[in-house]
Amino acid sequence: MSEKLDRIIEQLKSLTLLEASELVSQIETVFGVDTSVSVNSGGFAPLAAVAASVEAVEEQSSFDVILNEVPADKKIAILKIVRNITGLGLKESKDIVDNVPKVLKEGTTKEDSEKIKKELEEAGAKVILK
Repeated sequence: MSEKLDRIIEQLKSLTLLEASELVSQIETVFGVDTSVSVNSGGFAPLAAVAASVEAVEEQSSFDVILNEVPADKKIAILKIVRNITGLGLKESKDIVDNVPKVLKEGTTKEDSEKIKKELEEAGAKVILK
């Protein structure tokens, strides 16, 4: 295989199922093809249907915790929590709190991200998990 195709294959391997589904839709639109029609008569399900069913079963295992909103009267309490979560100094933590939305933690487990979210929301912040 050519180097160009190898790079494309590696990029495809890194796609989430949602991104793969969107890619299929874009290919259908751009090239005017229908991926729901199976060329193989061996009884394989259409690609889009397989992607949708696998996506429904797959559960997200890695989360990003995003500090989305900080009320002015709650900044100090939230700042202390941000310092504990990130391990950053006072100035760096203040920069995060003052310039929301900001990612506090990337790639955390479901339990950790929910714990962080709960702690920040109890202090008055608004948090998004992605």
